Amino acid sequence: MKTIRIGSGAGYAGDRIEPAVELAEKGELDYLVFECLAERTIAIGQKQKQQDANRGYNELLEARMHALLPICKAKGVRIISNMGSANPIAAGNAVIKVAHELGLSSLKVAVITGDDVLTLIRTKDLTLDEAGQPVSRFDKPLLSANAYLGAAGLCEALETGADVVIAGRVADPSLFLAPMMHEFKWAANDWHRLGQGTCIGHLLECAGQITGGYYADPGVKEVPDLARLGFPLAEVSEDGRATITKVAGSGGQVTVDTCKEQLLYEIHQPDRYLTPDVVADFSHVRFEHVGEDAVAVSGATGTQRTDSLKVSVGYLDGFIGEGEISYAGPGAVSRGRLALDIVRERFALCDFQPQETRFDLIGVNALHGETRGQYSDPYEVRARVAARCATRAEAVNVGNEVETLYTNGPAGGGGVMKSVKEILAMDSTLIARDCVQHHITVLESK
Repeated sequence: MKTIRIGSGAGYAGDRIEPAVELAEKGELDYLVFECLAERTIAIGQKQKQQDANRGYNELLEARMHALLPICKAKGVRIISNMGSANPIAAGNAVIKVAHELGLSSLKVAVITGDDVLTLIRTKDLTLDEAGQPVSRFDKPLLSANAYLGAAGLCEALETGADVVIAGRVADPSLFLAPMMHEFKWAANDWHRLGQGTCIGHLLECAGQITGGYYADPGVKEVPDLARLGFPLAEVSEDGRATITKVAGSGGQVTVDTCKEQLLYEIHQPDRYLTPDVVADFSHVRFEHVGEDAVAVSGATGTQRTDSLKVSVGYLDGFIGEGEISYAGPGAVSRGRLALDIVRERFALCDFQPQETRFDLIGVNALHGETRGQYSDPYEVRARVAARCATRAEAVNVGNEVETLYTNGPAGGGGVMKSVKEILAMDSTLIARDCVQHHITVLESK
């Protein structure tokens, strides 16, 4: 039975590069996939593209390609990625440029576009899920709207013979499902096989999470050599079964438990996981230890896909002003609380009324509120004030008030940090599948 080997080269935009190089060199791969888009990544890319029409793609694209193109070209490993972000064509051109710099001729890059539906959602006046109102009545500036494409465009790109496939917004597991569909000739309505492939893609999409990165908990769940964490690969057979493993000698581990944790990651309803390709059912997935750092996965299935696609919508939502200051030694918690009380009162005295505020004592209540239980006061704390503001000028006031604690009390404050950040917020909507069409552009180094 035919098998292919698919490696996961990245689980987010800024992921490490060395584990991908190790996979390419030693993993005996057919495909190396880089999943690099979080929900708001394209909105960030759109801001970059507005400032420079040649940017807006993943900022590590060139570095990754410099490290990996020579190895992958020599070994026949095909690269698939959503590193195109908000500007896939520019990303494709950047890959060609790197190929020229490396002296690699006849490198073919297929670029997938069509996920940008900002004009469409305005024309159709679609309703935003969280805002609960149509786009025409939404009072925040829209920055981006990208539909989650599935494996179809990726398969078409692979059929061109491309060495590198670059996309923008594509559903995470679809990046891995596409090479299975391409190699095994799975039909686009073979819901059972597509459900199996989607499960494999979901297990691989976060890279080092399944090899122990997000699993590690000292004294409870030990994971070896995390500084050299190896990224996963899957050996997939034509019948949809797979073994999850990693390169021998790399750090981390692949166990039944690491696989179980990743299977449940970001899954709201295991028996109805909606993707552009299939409604996947993970409720009967089984894992079996089959060797050192090797786990077999089986039991996934799927049903007919939906008639709509999710659209991730980015918009500008004001600014966050922030200030922090540290206190240490005896009475650190009391001084930290006093510092927060002072800033809170200063806001009232100055009639400063931001849209939303947080007053946190990091190390005491910043994550779980006032639920300290029987823990003793820490030796050091960091007071943090953050506020959502309508304008940048208002947001600047937040850090400035924290900074005045240096000389205006309480005693012993130091290490002030202040910042202002523009808020790129996200909402979502659904769009009819037949309204969204992908396009393939092929580029080639000479």
